[in-house]
Formats: sequence, C-alpha cells, structure tokens
Amino acid sequence: MSGAPERGVLSVVATPIGHLGDLSPRAAETLRNAARVAAEDTRRTRGLLTHLGITGKPIDRLDAHASAHDVARVVERLLAGEDVALVTDAGTPVVSDPGTDLVRAAAEAGVRVVPIPGPSAVMAALSASGLCTGAFRFLGFLPRKGPERRDALELVRATPESVVLFESPERTAETLADLATSLPNRSGAVARELTKMHEEILRGPLPELARIAAARETLGEVTIVIGPGEAPKGPLVGEEELDRLIDEHLARGRRPKDIADELALVSGRPRRELYTRVLARKRDER
Repeated sequence: MSGAPERGVLSVVATPIGHLGDLSPRAAETLRNAARVAAEDTRRTRGLLTHLGITGKPIDRLDAHASAHDVARVVERLLAGEDVALVTDAGTPVVSDPGTDLVRAAAEAGVRVVPIPGPSAVMAALSASGLCTGAFRFLGFLPRKGPERRDALELVRATPESVVLFESPERTAETLADLATSLPNRSGAVARELTKMHEEILRGPLPELARIAAARETLGEVTIVIGPGEAPKGPLVGEEELDRLIDEHLARGRRPKDIADELALVSGRPRRELYTRVLARKRDER
C-alpha cells in the first residue's frame, strides 16, 4: 500500500551579502539538492546558481509582494514531497527581507523548516564596529517619515544596548542627522558595501558621522551600528505625550495590545498598565 507522500523540507538559506566566497559548503549543497528555489529576485538567484554550476533549477519568485496564493502554492509543493530552498537577494531570509509568511505557513502545515545559517550584514557590522558589548537591538529599516519615524527614533534613544539599523544610501545622511540630534553623546559605525570591493567602515561620534554623510554621496548598502548608552532614568514619556501617542495609534486602527507593546518600549512603563490605559482611551472615543 502506498501512503501519503513524505513531506519536503523548507531550507532557509543564507546567501552572500557581497563576496561569493562566503557561501558555505552546506548552503551550496542545499541549493544543489533542492527540487526548487523560492527567491526574492529570480535573476539574482539565477546568477548565484550559475556561479555554483547549477543549471535548470526551477525558481519561484517570492518577494515582498507575494500573495497568499503564491505562498500556498509553495507549501503545496512541500506537502507533495518537494524540498524547497528559500533565499533572499543577499544575506539571511526573513531578516528585513521576505520569507516570514512562507516559513510560518510551512511550519503550520507540519513542514520541517531548517535554517542554513551564513552571511549576515547585522553580525558583520556588529563584529567590526567595536561597539557591541553583548546584548543589542536590531530594528531593520526605520520608517521614512511621520509619527512612525519619530516613535522609532525614540525607541533607539530609549535603548541602552547597541542598536543596528539598515538604511538605503539615499536616506543615510538624513537618518544619521536624526540620530545625531537624538543621541549626540553616543558613538556609531557606518558599514557600507560589506564584504565587497569597496567595503568601508566609518567609526566615531554620531554627530561626526552625520557631518561626513552630509558632505558626500553615499553609495551601496548601508548598515548603521549605534553604540551602547546609559539607560534613561524615570518615565521616558510624560502623561500628556503618552495620551497623544495612544490617540495617534488608535486613529491608525492599531490593536490595543500592539499599541501597549510598542509604547512600553518607548515609555518605560509596564505593558499591563499601558494596555489598560489604551482600552480606556478607546472607550472615551466612542
């Protein structure tokens, strides 16, 4: 009697952030053995596979705009017994890159998800910054504008540990200027084009890094490391400001739990206290 097909394996494969020599032998073997690849950019992934001498491998596009149907189609292949390798343009999938929906859906369907670790701009920048003393917070890309950006900058200010950010070259100068204003006494490192030919790591006080960025054009992928600082003492946000932030989040339709979680980080107040306060503000709106 033939039973149901054995489920395939979803491998989350880290690929080089620049130098192709950083691809691990295990990652290369996984890409060779997978029945197909789910990729953020099929052309870029095709180039990597060609470099490895892999031809004819089916590649499914699964970028940030992938629909639920796109994800379900990959899960169906996994349930039919096909091994799938998930890759992003560079570095580790899901870390400020697409892939979370597929990993979650595969796990919920009972598919084994296997991490194939490797290159990471976060760890590369931290290791060479000289600013990491242990714990750190990774925030990815900051919001571009509005209250979301202000809240994110406040979160950075309120974090005593090192903080790692990603930024586009076009917005690096603006972000460093904002950081220098919020954190004039903290040091930082700006890592550009990590592992590539024009790799550059600048270190110094944030105001100095902001001046350098303002005076020249920034090219290439950028990772910013902010050194540790002293934890702020007392409440970080006053009563009126706290209510204003709650009202702004409610106006955007956010859930009370999510509001409480975020404001706990920027205000220094207990989540339970904030959740009760958000619910009260929401009732007052009715």
